[in-house]
Amino acid sequence: MKSATRRSIHWAQAGLLTNAVLVLVKFVAGIIGHANALVADAVESSADIFSSLIVWMGLSVAARPADENHPYGHGKAESIAAAVVSLMLLGAAVGIATMAIREIRTPHHLPAPFTLFVAAGVILIKEILYRRVSRVGKEVGSTAVTADAWHHRADAISSLAAFIGISIALIGGRGWEAADDWAALVASVVVAINGIRTLRPAIAGLMDEAPDRTVKERALDAASSVAGVRSVENLNVRSYGLGFYVDLHVKADPAISLEAAHEIAAKVKYSILEAVPNVVSVLVHMEPYRERRELSSEPMFVLPPV
Repeated sequence: MKSATRRSIHWAQAGLLTNAVLVLVKFVAGIIGHANALVADAVESSADIFSSLIVWMGLSVAARPADENHPYGHGKAESIAAAVVSLMLLGAAVGIATMAIREIRTPHHLPAPFTLFVAAGVILIKEILYRRVSRVGKEVGSTAVTADAWHHRADAISSLAAFIGISIALIGGRGWEAADDWAALVASVVVAINGIRTLRPAIAGLMDEAPDRTVKERALDAASSVAGVRSVENLNVRSYGLGFYVDLHVKADPAISLEAAHEIAAKVKYSILEAVPNVVSVLVHMEPYRERRELSSEPMFVLPPV
């Protein structure tokens, strides 16, 4: 868990530094080179600076241990950070679209040719950053890091749109000045889609949605393999930041002592922790195991025929 948090924070810091440099480069190039798509791209990248900062802060808070006021830890800070980053993506999309529409209606100069090289460089850098951060997000299971990665991909897409728009404007010449603005408008739609895409897992984390079935199956196999466990019921897994909380009912021989039942519960707990490293807590409820034929002798309530 600590290693995953450190990796996540490291890439959030790398994204923060990269975005700060690119914002300055794109904004200056866009102003000097009359490329409004680059200026819009710089605005979107400025949102990336704050998103990386939020992810960094969210992961730092999520890594704090449980305390008196937060007995279950601070894991939800990671989901909150992911939700904020996703909402910032949507806000950036609205800002880019507004700027693009305004510039489409306002006559302006053709963009300078050197702005093409700036856009191409940004595309390359942001795509590389997206791939690396996205891989880390999947490996550590962080929705915040994944959302931050999509911020980089959205930036690469908006820069690609700027590259295409600037190219069309330069090739078309007079009368095609607004091509890069139309490209920025298209980019805003792509950014908005990515914002919606990353918002869903963030909300799922806040709503304690169960992770994919593989986590539950690994926990079930680990619990069932413990000697003395007759059956496992009501096994539930919920995400909590970068980890999972597991609770389950374990049935054992009713003739064993309370101490023996406690030992089985402890073995089940550590077996699950070993099988699923991202699990941070396991709650085991012990129950007596009954044969099915014994259960059939119990009274049953049957509804009368209609």
